[in-house]
Amino acid sequence: MADVLRANHVAKSYSDKQVLGDINIRLADGELVCILGVSGVGKTTLFNVLSGLIRPDSGSVELADGEPSFRDITGETGHLSYMLQKDMLLPHKTIQDNVALPLILSGVRKAEAREKARSYFGQFGLEGTEEKYPAQLSGGMRQRAALLRTWLCGNKVALLDEPFSALDTLTRTSVQEWYLKVMEEIRLSTLFITHDIDEAILLSDRIYIMKGRPAVISDEIIIETPKPRDRDYMLSEEFLAYKRRIREII
Repeated sequence: MADVLRANHVAKSYSDKQVLGDINIRLADGELVCILGVSGVGKTTLFNVLSGLIRPDSGSVELADGEPSFRDITGETGHLSYMLQKDMLLPHKTIQDNVALPLILSGVRKAEAREKARSYFGQFGLEGTEEKYPAQLSGGMRQRAALLRTWLCGNKVALLDEPFSALDTLTRTSVQEWYLKVMEEIRLSTLFITHDIDEAILLSDRIYIMKGRPAVISDEIIIETPKPRDRDYMLSEEFLAYKRRIREII
């Protein structure tokens, strides 16, 4: 698969504290790659660099711009979809209007944007929520709406910063299984931050392990098991072998 995103020799400091060392990562078309590391290691700082919210001290971020060329997007926003830990749904808007917001902001007429957004509610398991408000939805359903909104931003690459961390264990497992299914269908290339080893193994094609101060990518692990993977996979010897290997590294 061809790469769609690359970070080359990215480094970042705040005052006299270097947070990111020499970071090199890549994301291929249709891949889901997890950035795994302990809390505070610098994963969100890396995402802020990738999304253009902050500029690195050195290095570059490149986005595929037609085979085989790449465009330097270092320090530029608007090229990647970015979903934070909280769903950030607007409480005074219906779910349909929340989801349609990226289309409206891009210049699509409101009626057309609402209709296009509505056409995906079935695929994302949101039927019947169109006219409800965020406060009327469960945490899992809110995350589905937030993911649909992220996808409708129209970018080839999505950055997801621990989007399931606020969910209870049973809800999180259910949403993870749903997420694997729908992401396979829409082929959204995804970088996914987590500090949860189980989540990384369940969801990923590859895992980058981020550690150290300043942080570097210490290891890359390829998960060979075909997707989608269900919760029974988490009880398999193959899953446990990956988990033991990662725990030894971290």
